[in-house]
Amino acid sequence: MAKANVFNMAGQQVGEIELSEAVFGIEPNQAVVHEVVKNHLANCRQGTQSALTRAEVSGGGKKPWRQKGTGHARQGSTRAPQWTHGGIVFAPKPRDYSYTLNKKVKRLALKSALSAKAASGDILVVDELKLDAIKTKDMRNFLNAVEAGKSVVITPEVNEIVVKSARNIPGVVTTTAKILSVYDIVNAKRLVIDKAALAIIEEVFA
Repeated sequence: MAKANVFNMAGQQVGEIELSEAVFGIEPNQAVVHEVVKNHLANCRQGTQSALTRAEVSGGGKKPWRQKGTGHARQGSTRAPQWTHGGIVFAPKPRDYSYTLNKKVKRLALKSALSAKAASGDILVVDELKLDAIKTKDMRNFLNAVEAGKSVVITPEVNEIVVKSARNIPGVVTTTAKILSVYDIVNAKRLVIDKAALAIIEEVFA
C-alpha cells in the first residue's frame, strides 16, 4: 500500500496517509505517459509559422538572361529558391498540430504518473492548504519547509489566494484536483496535495 506523509502549513509532519492502490499503486506505463506528454506539447503549438514560396515572392517575372549562349546555367526566374530574395522550398504554412487521444489512454497515463510519484516518495499531503492573505513569501516559506522545490500544488477547487501567492514562484504550478495535467506532474519534482483534493482525486480517477 502506497503511503504519503501529511504536513501542516508550518511544514511539520503530522502523520501518514494511505493512498488508493487504484490510483497511486499501479505499474506505471511509460509508453502511454510519453504519448500523452507528446500530445500535450503538440496541442500547445501555435502553428502560426509562415514563409513565402517562389509563387508568392514578388518579382521574378522576367527571365534573367537568354536560355543559351551565355555560359551561365539556364534560369527562368530570379525568385527561384537558389537566388537571393528567392522563395523558400517547401515553405512552412499555418497549420493545426493538435490531435485527440482516447479517454482511457489519458486516464491510464495520469494514474501512471501519479503512481510513479508515489513510488518515489514525491507526494506530500497537506492537512489543509490555506493562507490568510495573498503573500508570495508565506507560500515560499511553506514550500521550502516541506522541501517541495519545483512542484505542482493541488487544491480541491480554485483557491485564488493560493494561486496568486504561488504564481511568481519559479517552477511552481497550481491546479485543481479534477483537471490534473500529466505533463505538469511529470515535469514537477514533487506534488503538494491538499487532503480534500486527495479525496477528490481518489474518487474521480479510481
